Amino acid sequence: MIIFRNVSYTYPGAARPVLRHLDFSLPEASFTLVVGRSGTGKSTMLRCVNGLVPHFSGGTFAGRIAVAGLDPLVAAPRGISRHVGFVFQNPEAQFVVDRVEDEIAFALESAAMPRQEMRVRVEEVLDLLDLAALRERKLETLSGGERQRVAIAAALAFRPRVLVLDEPTSQLDPQSAEDVFNALVRLNHDLGLTVLLAEHRLERVLPYADHIIALSDASDGQANYVYGPTREVLPELALVPPLVALAKALNWQPLPLTTKEGLRFSQPLVAHIPPSVPKASRQRGEPCLALRRVTVRYADRPVLRAVNLEVARGELVVLMGRNGSGKTTLLKTLVGLVRPQTGQVWVDGREVTGEDVASICRRVGYLPQEADALLYADTARQELSITLRNHALPAADDVIARHLERLGVAAYAERYPRDLSVGERQRVALGAVTVVQPVALLLDEPTRGLDYAAKEALGALLRAWRDAGMAILLVTHDVEFAARTADRVVLLSQGEVIAEGSPAEVMGSSPLFAPQMARLFPGRGWLTVEESLRGLGVASA
Repeated sequence: MIIFRNVSYTYPGAARPVLRHLDFSLPEASFTLVVGRSGTGKSTMLRCVNGLVPHFSGGTFAGRIAVAGLDPLVAAPRGISRHVGFVFQNPEAQFVVDRVEDEIAFALESAAMPRQEMRVRVEEVLDLLDLAALRERKLETLSGGERQRVAIAAALAFRPRVLVLDEPTSQLDPQSAEDVFNALVRLNHDLGLTVLLAEHRLERVLPYADHIIALSDASDGQANYVYGPTREVLPELALVPPLVALAKALNWQPLPLTTKEGLRFSQPLVAHIPPSVPKASRQRGEPCLALRRVTVRYADRPVLRAVNLEVARGELVVLMGRNGSGKTTLLKTLVGLVRPQTGQVWVDGREVTGEDVASICRRVGYLPQEADALLYADTARQELSITLRNHALPAADDVIARHLERLGVAAYAERYPRDLSVGERQRVALGAVTVVQPVALLLDEPTRGLDYAAKEALGALLRAWRDAGMAILLVTHDVEFAARTADRVVLLSQGEVIAEGSPAEVMGSSPLFAPQMARLFPGRGWLTVEESLRGLGVASA
């Protein structure tokens, strides 16, 4: 169904290829996962399938591709769109109209599909992705995760033979992500849909994948990929989810892909180890950020309901909840982008309710889900320089260089930020909001587009800032990152705080937000691979 023959590609002005000598065939009705570090060319490879690369990107292309018998270079994106559905990392990039149902129907209407057939297809995907209740909503009122589901629905409505998805669950809560993958598997099994997707959170998708394409850096001049069945490629990967990392450390064979498979190995190991008491949250100091009985409504629809929340200096709090529970609205309320109907907002001991955004952001750094909204300079270095000048601070080159180095993007200092991968753009934007050393930091899905190593580096950086006295409030659906990073976890549901406490207290027994280790060793209070190895009396590598 998808054939790559000796495919190499170099972006305009780039010194070396991002793809080199890719040569593989993906059979019809296969489910293939593309993995690799940030910046290794996953999105580029996916865009080759529908001709966006090189038709819209330019650059130098070599080799041959066939998709459903068509050559994307000849057919171009317009000609191949009937056969290949594509879902981008940033769902907003592909929206055309402003209402959910209209967006799903748009491509069908453009193809002059008979009205009855069009209505049937729209109803099918609304039900498939649990969007029926949102059909009349404007896209701008949806959460990031809800928009992501709409983008997937719009791609599926055409009933393509191939569906290509670039991090389709990066903004979805665990339950919504599972629902999306179950829907894709059903289409894959029942209708023979060929699925090709890139994903960094491998714990979510490994159980569903038939094959893996693992991309690596192309700088050594050799072919920069490995392709094969999932269980054959998995042992070769350096970046793996916690379950696989633990299995490798304990030499479990075959490597388990699901908690069910892992329990067969784990339960005998803990049969005589008594359950442990979850550690309490660390002692908190004076609050730096505070919401006091804050209520927010959108068009008479309550989004936050009398919320009380505090984050102290030197504390890292993770805010979790289902898509649409009000997490992003809460962050926007703290920086003045949303004005509460009732309640108070406090920053660093001073009430700021009603203050303008610029005034609040002198003390509070805010990184939104759409990091691109903060990027408008010609280079990554200039992004930080402009922020410093806007705050009347000296834009010293050595300060900027050190900050980019800490974020792992020093190599891109003179690159145009929007030419970088999603994860790299995310880190440049984070640099722009933190170079002024704010007293508090708000992050909305900061791990989007980041591989395991990049997330570990981000976690270490956030902990260093926390230890230096910064108050950090972080929204994420990434339960593994939350387990490794949070001092305290707060759960939000339908605009209300329903639980808060240490990660082990809140996440340890949660059916929805438990990390893999908590599912593998229930009742032990172990959330990470390191904690599990210590609990088992095994030294970690």
